[in-house]
Amino acid sequence: PQSVFILAEKAWAGSNLLYKWQKTLGNYIAVAGQDNSVKIFDRHGHKWTELNLPGRCVGMDWDKDGDILAVIAAKSSSIYLWDASVNKTSQIDSGMRDQMSFILWSKTGPLLAVGTVKGNLLIYNQQTSRKIPVLGKHTKKITCGCWSSQNLLALGSDDNTLTISNHEGDTIRGKGKRIYLMKTDERSSQGETTVSVSVGKKILMLFNINDPDNRIDLTFQHRYGNIVSYRWFGDGYILIGFSHGYFVVISTHIKEIGEELYQAHNHKDSLNSVAISQALNKAASCGDNSIKIHELSELKDISNVIQLNDETKGLDQLNWTDDGQLLAVSTQKGTLHVFLTKLPILGDSFGTQLAYLTSLLEVTVSNQVERESPVSIEVEVEPTFIAVGPYHVAVGMNNRAWFYALVDQEPGFIKLKDVEYLGTIASMCLNSDYAAALFEGKVQLHMIEGKDQEERKQMKLFPDDDRQGRILCHALTTDFLLNLNVPFLYMLLEDLETVSSYSHPVAVRKVFSDLNGTRLVFIDDKNCGFLLSPANVNSCFELPNFSPTITGVLWDNWHADRGVFVAYDDDKVYTYALHKTTIYGPRVVLVGSTTLPFSHIPLLLYNGELTCQTTSGKISEVPLSTHSFLKNSAGTAPDSPQDISKQLAQALQLKRFHEAWDLCKAAGRDADWAELGKACLVHMEVELAIQVYRMSGDVGMVLSLQGIQDMNLLAGHLAMFLGDYNLSQDLYLSSNSPIAALEMRRDLLHWDSALMLAKRLAEDQIPFISKEYAAHLEFIGDYVNALAHYEKGMTHDNKVSKQYSACTNIK
Repeated sequence: PQSVFILAEKAWAGSNLLYKWQKTLGNYIAVAGQDNSVKIFDRHGHKWTELNLPGRCVGMDWDKDGDILAVIAAKSSSIYLWDASVNKTSQIDSGMRDQMSFILWSKTGPLLAVGTVKGNLLIYNQQTSRKIPVLGKHTKKITCGCWSSQNLLALGSDDNTLTISNHEGDTIRGKGKRIYLMKTDERSSQGETTVSVSVGKKILMLFNINDPDNRIDLTFQHRYGNIVSYRWFGDGYILIGFSHGYFVVISTHIKEIGEELYQAHNHKDSLNSVAISQALNKAASCGDNSIKIHELSELKDISNVIQLNDETKGLDQLNWTDDGQLLAVSTQKGTLHVFLTKLPILGDSFGTQLAYLTSLLEVTVSNQVERESPVSIEVEVEPTFIAVGPYHVAVGMNNRAWFYALVDQEPGFIKLKDVEYLGTIASMCLNSDYAAALFEGKVQLHMIEGKDQEERKQMKLFPDDDRQGRILCHALTTDFLLNLNVPFLYMLLEDLETVSSYSHPVAVRKVFSDLNGTRLVFIDDKNCGFLLSPANVNSCFELPNFSPTITGVLWDNWHADRGVFVAYDDDKVYTYALHKTTIYGPRVVLVGSTTLPFSHIPLLLYNGELTCQTTSGKISEVPLSTHSFLKNSAGTAPDSPQDISKQLAQALQLKRFHEAWDLCKAAGRDADWAELGKACLVHMEVELAIQVYRMSGDVGMVLSLQGIQDMNLLAGHLAMFLGDYNLSQDLYLSSNSPIAALEMRRDLLHWDSALMLAKRLAEDQIPFISKEYAAHLEFIGDYVNALAHYEKGMTHDNKVSKQYSACTNIK
């Protein structure tokens, strides 16, 4: 994880800090030191505001939505409320005569619990402003507590008792320190009914609030030291940090209660705090001068270690934001470090150019294929979208976008302008001259650069008539703007006139075009995928075996792979290839699939290598398993015949005939040459087929393939060589030499088909075909039918008549 910021105020020096992340949103962090104030910073470390108090802050908490921060201070009977939405502070008189010591918002409602040093309790309803004072809840200082999701309040006190109260403050059960609630192991019970209490830092006590006398006391090995910090997670598991550096996970399920599921000596000398992020499914501990982060699904896997070598006085408290993006650790010398543990995966590509988020306020532009140096752009806001073109980058949030031009001199970019749109931007696309922003069912198209007057002239909103429906998705290619609703529209940029349209039966949700706009894939509301060429909207191909979980499509940018693309979801990448010219006509085939590493989002495909963005803000290369024939075998063991056959099949499905030729040459097996020859016939690669059959010594095929000009006649020959005679007949009949269909059927002894063709193409051939058919029937003993066919042809030929006489004599 990268460091986002460090807070080190002079007033905090030498003291432990009290801090709280804003709940849900995580946009603010409130920090209090030994001075009489609470300072509020945004998630980038910029100071937002400061709450001045009459004494030191002794407690604070955010409400469940992160809207209100409640603060209590020494020497004050007031509760201070800071409203994050309007940046205003208000005060409420608690009515308590003694010093407040504890404050906590409910998990589910607007209820605020405040405890005092003399054991009194106040429950305040923020919505109704109702205050419920409860005197004598405890006899000594209330030190800790927890709300359940059913608005039951558990409180711990220095009087060595624990109380359970309802939302009105009435005690319903009345037995430590540091309290959490969990789901009971009893699946049928309603809600959270188990309370855990750390007693004397040595014992972890568990009891059910409905049966408080039947408690469980868990003790641990003496060498672990004291219980410093613990957290519930999952379905009844507890992570415990011990003072001597031990990190232990136990289960509270009845069958394995008290069992140590995992134990590690995470820190050599001491451990200060543990934290859990449900969003990341990770656990962390801090101690000595390091933080260790574990995967909850596999605790022995330490995903990250953060060293804080300057913090010689030791660390203190560790806390994640609710979304898991930021992790804060305070130190015992009064500083606060914030680390980025999960970066929003945000990126875009145009051709081989990439733009992706590398920090909360940094976008990196790179083009590894062209070997250009990466450019880092410091942006003004944490973006929610990024768009990249050949010469520009756009970032933005809500209804604003900031445009940057990429230049050759340092720092590699120039800020051009920021633009406000008429609604919240759902997506944006760029090409060399234009930007197209989709918002609220409309697309606004405008020039990225240009004088104001020219830009206004070129600006256009689609659709210009609300009756045309809402636009659901769009794409921008080098020359075209694609808008998708129902029907689907395809537009030319130069004069903004519709040049092609296609009507799909249901709404189209997403569109993915190749760079030039000559082909596009779209996904409809039924989660089906289709390939369409706008130049020929009458031929739309449904993609075979298209997974309903697909979220995106990338076209291969390698110059020779214009018909290859991948469709991907969270787990897999599926490789497809368009076979534009085959004897069967155009078709799309699924070549195979590749497993995606966890949290990898594809950004670019180039020659079988997928460039993915990761949560660490870096890019990673993933080779597609469907392109294994491209691997560099130098220094590796020779491939087995089975591997070569698999690689050859992949190369042929992707129409990589050059690589297929090399594989066959390396293997030298007749079966591989035969497969290559067959594929050349399917794809009508006649010249290559001739070379292949020369290599395999098939002189007859070489002679048969030479000198044919008519494509349909050629395709008919190829289908015949492949054994698809019905297709071959159709192709022959649509060629300049339809008689070839009759010759093929006659050579194959397909007499019925030959006679039918002869009636259409060459009636003078009927007697000869009838004679040959009759002779065949006579040979197999079917004299009745033989006689019939002799009769059909006897009037045309004397030889037929003589054969007819002999057949009658036999009869």
